[in-house]
Amino acid sequence: MIIGVGIDVAEIDRFEDALRRTPAMADRLFIESELMLPSGERRGVASLAARFAAKEAVAKALGAPAGLLWTDCEVYVEESGRPRLRVRGTVAAAARARGVRTWHLSLSHDAGVASAMVIAEG
Repeated sequence: MIIGVGIDVAEIDRFEDALRRTPAMADRLFIESELMLPSGERRGVASLAARFAAKEAVAKALGAPAGLLWTDCEVYVEESGRPRLRVRGTVAAAARARGVRTWHLSLSHDAGVASAMVIAEG
């Protein structure tokens, strides 16, 4: 059963400007593994913007409860290249309270916009 659906978009240039203005923002939004590629290089801004959109979409799928921590929702990529979500702490508690057992995630970025769609399934 679908418990919630969330979608969000982020303008990549605007997101990059925000990161440049407030360098500590990246550490408030992402855990280390989200900031880095498997090669050890820093992930590009379009990819980070898509991950930010995913975190916003997760909140929307949960009904936007107060008190969620950005770093309690992690976007990672399986070896196959499929993006996945890992939740812990505040996000896991909100998901558990709503009966969410499975997450589905789609990410995209093109034409200056990053987007994410999340389905919370119980």
